[in-house]
Amino acid sequence: MNQNILEGILLDDKVELTIDELCRACSSSEDWVIGLVEEGAIEPVGQQVIRAQVAQWRFPASSLKRAQVARRLQRDLDINLSGIALALDLLNEIELLKSRLRSYE
Repeated sequence: MNQNILEGILLDDKVELTIDELCRACSSSEDWVIGLVEEGAIEPVGQQVIRAQVAQWRFPASSLKRAQVARRLQRDLDINLSGIALALDLLNEIELLKSRLRSYE
C-alpha cells in the first residue's frame, strides 16, 4: 500500500510571511507577488509599499489564502492581475454577505 505523508503548518492571524515564503507556498515568482501587491490584491503588513524594500515586506497569513486563490484563478481561467484583484474582492464580499445572512437565520 502506497501511503503519502503530508506535512503542514497551521497559520493564525499572528503569523507573518516573508515574500520568499509566500512565493514558495504559491509556487510563484517574486514579480508575480509584487504584481498582486501593486494591484491591491494583497497588502504587506504595516508599512508603505515601496518596491525597493521588498525584502522587508511581511504578509499576514490571510494573504496566503488570497494568493493561492489568485494563482488558481490565473491558472484555470487565465485572468490577468487586475482581474484577479477584482475577483478576490468580489469573492470576499460574497463570503461577508453569506456570513451576514447566516447570522439572520
